[in-house]
Amino acid sequence: MYSEGRVCLFRGDAVESTHVFHAVVSDGERVLARVGRHDRLTFYRSASKPFQALPLVEDGVLERFDLGHEELALCCASHNSQEEHVRVARRILDRIGLDESMLECGGHWPLRPSEGLRLVDQGRRPGAVESNCSGKHAGMLALAVHHGWDPRGYRGPDHPVQKRMAAEVARWSGTSVSDLVTGVDGCGVMCFAVPLRSIADAFARFGRSAARGEGAAVVAEAMVTHPEMVAGRKRLCTDLMRAEPGIVAKIGAEGVYGACHPELGQGVALKVEDGSMRAAEPALVAVLERLGWLDAPSLAALERYRTPVVKNTRGERVGRIEVSLELWAS
Repeated sequence: MYSEGRVCLFRGDAVESTHVFHAVVSDGERVLARVGRHDRLTFYRSASKPFQALPLVEDGVLERFDLGHEELALCCASHNSQEEHVRVARRILDRIGLDESMLECGGHWPLRPSEGLRLVDQGRRPGAVESNCSGKHAGMLALAVHHGWDPRGYRGPDHPVQKRMAAEVARWSGTSVSDLVTGVDGCGVMCFAVPLRSIADAFARFGRSAARGEGAAVVAEAMVTHPEMVAGRKRLCTDLMRAEPGIVAKIGAEGVYGACHPELGQGVALKVEDGSMRAAEPALVAVLERLGWLDAPSLAALERYRTPVVKNTRGERVGRIEVSLELWAS
């Protein structure tokens, strides 16, 4: 038996829609608390990016190509395709001696509609460098160039870059590469699924490693000192790390979030059952609030995510979104 978390959309005083979610809190070795199923098989999706960026630190890629925290934060990003994101992605490519044609992520319209309108005003369609994953792909190319691997085809599952990505995700998840369930992500590279509890373990271990000043500390510092690179304007990852710089947070598609609190040595993983991102944001804030990770000023700064308001096309308030959960200690 388990109690599910629920995110409910109220229209007036009636519940119109309900999203079920699961969440796990871990210290890296054991489950401290949970709501819903801790064993729910879950794809990391983009929540794996902080782990996939670690080889850039540990293998000396940053030093070789003079890449700093801003570039490293973008390698962890699911960004809005704002001009500053595109500029930093191009800077990474320039420093490794490649151009945009080498990016294999494909282009898509920006996550923020306003950025899409900017491209329309410029009379052009988005290219691969505007992909929300262009930073990750630029980082993968940097890893290939650093090791002397052929950068062409770097997204293929048998390429050394993707084998390194799988090994890194397995290492932090506490499993073997052979036990990872794999698929193809939206940007064309492999993505990885493990039980939700293993994602929470991975984020807790990442936070503990950061607290010890190991390689994870460089990635964590990059993310919290340049949160605007990790997502962008009006995005929870960015606003959460601005409100509480002690927290590292990363979104994944289909209703996934991962977060860690290095000082506490704890990690959180969350999955909305139906993949709704509308539900994932208030659910994450509710879990972190229940854990005591967020103080009153931080909660005030995150109010738009904590209790989103539903408006009609006239801008009138017609509903609200609320979270119901009971964290069970394990």
